[in-house]
Amino acid sequence: MQELFTFVSRWAVPSMIVGIPLFGAARRIDVYSAFIEGAQEGLSLAARILPYVLAIFFAFSIFRSSGALEALARPLAPITGRLGLPTDLLALFLVRPLSGGASFGLLAELLGRFGPDSFVGRLASTVQGATDTTFYIITLYFGAVGIRRIRHTLAAGLLGDLAGFVAAVYFCRLLFSTSG
Repeated sequence: MQELFTFVSRWAVPSMIVGIPLFGAARRIDVYSAFIEGAQEGLSLAARILPYVLAIFFAFSIFRSSGALEALARPLAPITGRLGLPTDLLALFLVRPLSGGASFGLLAELLGRFGPDSFVGRLASTVQGATDTTFYIITLYFGAVGIRRIRHTLAAGLLGDLAGFVAAVYFCRLLFSTSG
């Protein structure tokens, strides 16, 4: 089975590079023109969403630099301590719904401090993969298309993040915890 995975992973990208133009030729599609048109649309979209990305980036930078993130995490430390969660992960739990870049930076910091094979490193990595940047997504995509009323999107996104956090903690405790 491992040989099959190795074979597929080795040939996946070259197959796509050859296969997509061949498929387009068989369908009589000008693949190059379609690619150029898609690239133009992508650049246009990037230009439209850039202000939203910059606003989120600067707002979060100010939030973290001001010490507000640590001030918010400090009162939560006793609660997370009773739940058996490492207090070092509080910042990641608070930041993940806001910013992917900032949460990735915190993940890198935690991995550097504790190591990737530590419980903290494994839990932080699992949280990074099991949750999303809800506020970023809503701001970026809804803002790019001009939607002002987000209705239940925020609640549903944050509920999904909470489910991801709980599942990450549960499964990491189950699989990687050395205590009990």
